Amino acid sequence: MSVTLHSVAIFVHDLDKALHFYNHQLGLPVGKQGSFGFELLEDRPHVGVHPAQHPDAKAMVGRHTGLTFEVQDLLELASRLLADGVRFVAEPAQQGFGMMAMVSDPDGNIMALWEDNVSQIVNEGPPE
Repeated sequence: MSVTLHSVAIFVHDLDKALHFYNHQLGLPVGKQGSFGFELLEDRPHVGVHPAQHPDAKAMVGRHTGLTFEVQDLLELASRLLADGVRFVAEPAQQGFGMMAMVSDPDGNIMALWEDNVSQIVNEGPPE
């Protein structure tokens, strides 16, 4: 028997606004879509975005998701998102593990955007 992670779930009140945020603003590819909501990312694990219809799901809207999305050029993406009105919980900042920012979707679900530039620093070595 094999057990693998298929998806993680984010619950929202407004699927149309969520689709615009995740697909058009963040640029995440959409796979399956239907009355259940939609799935992001082509490969597993997917991120499922679902309408909050039952009380437990409604209680999970507008919280920290625990999700981190790796991006290639965080400063460029952050600039576009700011210009498009996306709410930043924490603007891009260099950390010991790379550059990170925290954003909120239209329903207040918070996730991290991360650029791994630590490997670049390590590979370049110390200045001579």
